[in-house]
Amino acid sequence: MSVEQNIGKGIWLMVVTTFIFAMQDGISRHLAGTYNVYMVITIRYWFFALFTLSVAARSEGGLVRALYSRQPLMQIFRSLVLVAEIVIMIQAFVILGLVESHAVFASYPLLVAALSGPVLGEKVGWRRWMAIGIGFTGIVIILEPGFGVFKPEAVIPLVCALLFALYSLLTRFAARKDAAAVSFYWTGLVGAVVMTPFGIWFWEPMIFADWLWMAALCITAVTAHFLLIRAYEVAEASAIQPFAYLQLVWASALGILVFNDTLRPNVALGAGVVVCAGLFTLWRTRAHAKAKLEARAG
Repeated sequence: MSVEQNIGKGIWLMVVTTFIFAMQDGISRHLAGTYNVYMVITIRYWFFALFTLSVAARSEGGLVRALYSRQPLMQIFRSLVLVAEIVIMIQAFVILGLVESHAVFASYPLLVAALSGPVLGEKVGWRRWMAIGIGFTGIVIILEPGFGVFKPEAVIPLVCALLFALYSLLTRFAARKDAAAVSFYWTGLVGAVVMTPFGIWFWEPMIFADWLWMAALCITAVTAHFLLIRAYEVAEASAIQPFAYLQLVWASALGILVFNDTLRPNVALGAGVVVCAGLFTLWRTRAHAKAKLEARAG
């Protein structure tokens, strides 16, 4: 199979993945708006953990070899960061809606670029710093701090973006010593262990119809993560990462059509600025990596 075919397949996998993630976010908003968010996330992590354990058990060497990590503390910490991000983000869906939450969350690639220096020791050039600055101008446009009464809760998805950017960088850092599958297994297991006490403490009875929604949430979560891993296997991350912004489109459409969210002009404008800045940052990252490879080859 040619490289072009691999990239094409990776793009389509990313498009489908972003759509499923958006549907997952919509289901999460519905369930968290009715039941305690800790219970919802705990059940989701239980299913995730069972899935990862079943996959790990069938791998070569069994569970022990599949779960072996050279840096367990790092794996635990990065998994805890993701747990915190998921808990806070689902709360944001309920408080702010899908449109505004995703509009602000779209800034996470900019935060990844900004933090890649102190976390990974990578050099960030002036062009990418300029794009980061422009991107955060878009965040200011979305939040409108100078107009009317500023809502402190509007900062919640920005905190989520920061946490997810940190999680992404820690995952890249962990990949220096552990395989991607190892990180995937630890993510599910640590999340299940940490969330179980909270989920049991805040347990609420759930009607049958919502158990069906819960099943759909669990299935979409596992499916989306599996397809995301598959997408990165068949194509370079730099080639398909820009298409991750489609999640903002799908989630916004779902929020407007199903949850009656509104797309305010400042949110649309700010999100456009953030996405353009993020795409430029991704392009500069790819160009920088390509230049380094050519320099080594030469």
